[in-house]
Amino acid sequence: MQTLFIVSGVAIGVGVIVFMSALLAGLQSNFIRRVLSAQSHIQLLPPQDVTRPLRGSADTERGDLEGAIIQPPLQRLKGIDQWQSVATQVRSMPEVLVVSPVASGSVLIVRGSASRAVTIFGVEPEQYYRIVDLGDKLLRGNARITATDILIGTDLASDLGVDVGDKLRVTAANGAAATLTIAGIFDLGNKGPNQRNTYTTLHTAQSLLGLPGGVTSLEVTVHDIYAAEKISQQIGATTGVEADSWIKTSAQFFAAVSAQTTANTSIRFFVGLSVAFGIASVLVVSVVQKSREIGILRAMGISQGQILRVFLLQGGLLGLGGSVAGCAIGALGLWLWQGLARNADGTPLFPLVFDPLMFIAALILATLTGLASAFAPALRAARLDPVVAIRG
Repeated sequence: MQTLFIVSGVAIGVGVIVFMSALLAGLQSNFIRRVLSAQSHIQLLPPQDVTRPLRGSADTERGDLEGAIIQPPLQRLKGIDQWQSVATQVRSMPEVLVVSPVASGSVLIVRGSASRAVTIFGVEPEQYYRIVDLGDKLLRGNARITATDILIGTDLASDLGVDVGDKLRVTAANGAAATLTIAGIFDLGNKGPNQRNTYTTLHTAQSLLGLPGGVTSLEVTVHDIYAAEKISQQIGATTGVEADSWIKTSAQFFAAVSAQTTANTSIRFFVGLSVAFGIASVLVVSVVQKSREIGILRAMGISQGQILRVFLLQGGLLGLGGSVAGCAIGALGLWLWQGLARNADGTPLFPLVFDPLMFIAALILATLTGLASAFAPALRAARLDPVVAIRG
């Protein structure tokens, strides 16, 4: 009965660990996928214009800058100097996955009497779609764009009353204008970008924005998204351009993800601690109950090492048996969650990944926990004096 209770306790503990780990990992992965599927991990920008002192008194004219008026300069639209060599240098880094040039700026879109101020992004589709898969986010039309095509968001299309195949007049602040055909309508899952973001080819955006051959940013993705800030600092120090990672630009979101990871780790630690104390308490009781038998075995010549191994084996088997049952309970809970937790349209709330490594890790950790928690009772049993133990 003791064995049944402790195995059940271990199973429940391991089941909770497996279920919560998979649930929180799936939730975190879903958050990151939703946020980073519409942006790059690192954005390289040209250095900003520095401020300059304006001499406002006779003292400053004599070289004394105290009392000078510091006026931030107007940040004009400009490109990254020698961006091709910078892109080549960044692509050579082993941590980098994709580098895509982008020319972006504000333009005015006119359709009849309706007009909207939007941001136009000139991209190279083959590279940029590896960062933001616009083809997967299209509601209508085609993501393959030419020099006379444009992709717009579904909210902007609704505001302007247009659809695929309609033409839009695009005018930049410098007076350049072009008539572009709507090739596709996308949904980024956010009303703001759906109203503001438009996409065309890199050459078309360069012509409209007055950046012949230039780009305003380089969009970069890396293999390890959590190392993006470290890699961006390395890129900035190497190339001299301004490098902003998603960790820096989305600091509040990253803090929420970090807090979620900490909470998950804390839950697993305290559940594992309760399992360890449960196994240890049962084995302590077992040592007290079996003291006479242990004394008889010691009197018959059984060594302290053999007694120690018996109780360590018992603790390890309790941990292993409970972890096997716990993994089954956790998998059943995940299966039920995936089947019952649904969005309003019937799709899963968020995808759960049944990672075999997670179950293997749970088996190993529970077994090691059983061995560790059995060590103190096993050591006590091995040190029992045979005569004292037999006398009770």
